Amino acid sequence: MAVGALIAGVDSSTQATKVVLIDPADGRLVAQGQARHTVTGTGGARESDPREWWTALRDALAATGRAREIGAIAIAGQQHGLVVLDAAGQPLRAASLWNDTRAAGDAERLVERLGAPAWARLTGLRPVASFTVCKWAWLRRTEPDVAKAVTAVRLPHDYLTERLTGRGTTDRGDASGTGWWSPSTGEYVADILGLPEVDLPVEQLPAIVAPAEAAGGVSVSAADELGLAPGTIVGPGTGDNMAAALGLGLSVGQAAMSLGTSGTIYALSERPAMDPSGVVAGFADATGRFLPLAATLNCTVAVDRVAAWLGLDRDDVAPADSVVMLPYLDGERTPNLPLASGTIRGLRHTTTPQQVLMAAYEGAVASLLVAFDAIGEAVGGLDPAAPLLLIGGGSRGKTWRSVVGRLTGRAIQVPEAGELVAIGAAVQAAAVLRGEPPGEVAARWGGAAGVLLDPVPMDEERLARIRELLADVTAEQPVPGTA
Repeated sequence: MAVGALIAGVDSSTQATKVVLIDPADGRLVAQGQARHTVTGTGGARESDPREWWTALRDALAATGRAREIGAIAIAGQQHGLVVLDAAGQPLRAASLWNDTRAAGDAERLVERLGAPAWARLTGLRPVASFTVCKWAWLRRTEPDVAKAVTAVRLPHDYLTERLTGRGTTDRGDASGTGWWSPSTGEYVADILGLPEVDLPVEQLPAIVAPAEAAGGVSVSAADELGLAPGTIVGPGTGDNMAAALGLGLSVGQAAMSLGTSGTIYALSERPAMDPSGVVAGFADATGRFLPLAATLNCTVAVDRVAAWLGLDRDDVAPADSVVMLPYLDGERTPNLPLASGTIRGLRHTTTPQQVLMAAYEGAVASLLVAFDAIGEAVGGLDPAAPLLLIGGGSRGKTWRSVVGRLTGRAIQVPEAGELVAIGAAVQAAAVLRGEPPGEVAARWGGAAGVLLDPVPMDEERLARIRELLADVTAEQPVPGTA
């Protein structure tokens, strides 16, 4: 292929950077590379040196063997992380990552400051420890000298994009996870930036780049470091969830369920979501629409733990019969039961380990359905005819597919594409290079193509049993703030 013909999409995730090179005409994967980086911290701390992300990007591009053929590149990164820079653009400290929980108390104080309804109205979010505004409040409280030296605040994808171009930019999708930007107005929120706990000049934040607008071109120095051609077009980039949704080519009203260590479900919406309970995060997407999202803590890792206890393979299951389980081994986020533990009901002398394992699957999926219902309520309903897209590592498991189908009663589609976050970033880059709307590029590439499983009758009896147990557990341990 001619020089400059390929599109690069980058997934800078928590522990690794992945690069895919795509033929922009049809979305065909041409080459890929990967490099790992380090996460440090004990207790609630989870940090990474942002400079490692840059080194990993260099190494992953080199691993493709075709970096000089790239005509456009875009970065998708882990959401919410706090990167603080000095006047020379150098990190003042390690980045606090999305899963760093040290800002939990700061989140509570921020909620108390304005009230949950005001936060939802202004930002689409209720503050929790993962959001950037809470991490910034934590930094100002615990490391005031560092905070005073800050001249620029960035997200992980912003940091990499800025090193590529020399310009401080972000996009609406990733900005919507900070807690100081409004999906409804498309502007930074002065009422949040001016809070005593925040006190952040808007000039220290990156400019918002439109979904099909270039963030700039690769500088001569960055090109020399990374093996790219100077002037290579750089797309706006976005957060990882927004990139995955873009890679799938979600249609309005359609939902995707991700089965990983934790579970995530999100849908494409024409209107922003505002949920004061905090179950639904009212994110923006990478096309100009919105991406309400809800997450659960206990998904594949909890089910695998139950299988290990029982000495079973993952798919060695049998109909659960009387057994019902809520595998809340680490508490649960959706439903909001942070102090809950695993609960099982209905054991008999005749109960087999295979039945217990099936009950664990069903309990994990039922939590995701609570999240699914909350999203539908937040956006006024989802398209009942659209297949539910099933992604993440668990989507390859036959039992996961079966249980999701049986408890939702929906058609299930399992995309074949693997690196959906990197592919979504590549969609962005192609849109900028070719002057097309990102959604049209995604539709042409067909990232959601894969196995389509016909709907089966919803197992109302199993759902009723699980909901009964959930009601009892909730009554025993009231949701925080309602007792």
